[in-house]
Amino acid sequence: MTSTEERLQILKMIEEGKITAEEGARLLSALGKKQPTSPSSAGGSSARWFRVRVSDSATGKNKVNVNIPMGLVNVGLRMGARFIPEDAGIDLEELSEQIRSGAHGKIVEVSDEESGEHVEIFIE
Repeated sequence: MTSTEERLQILKMIEEGKITAEEGARLLSALGKKQPTSPSSAGGSSARWFRVRVSDSATGKNKVNVNIPMGLVNVGLRMGARFIPEDAGIDLEELSEQIRSGAHGKIVEVSDEESGEHVEIFIE
């Protein structure tokens, strides 16, 4: 995805209320600092997206659907953390390590019965 497309996606997430203007500004700032991908990390099997899905447990309807380019994963991890229930027992350092080690697919799945939310985090 080109830098312009990434910027437009961030602006769209702000417009749709998926992220705050402050979070969008941090993403845009991080995008401006993003380094070109090195040939060794540009392989076809490398992860490209960090996805956070929060859905209603009863209806299955998505409440939050955030897709962040892997180049911005550190900011995305902090953003996604606000949707993870505090008592879920998710270690963000461990999650960061999974990302750095090249994990793919669903890496977190948590259901919060009290709030009726189901949280999933994917690396694709």
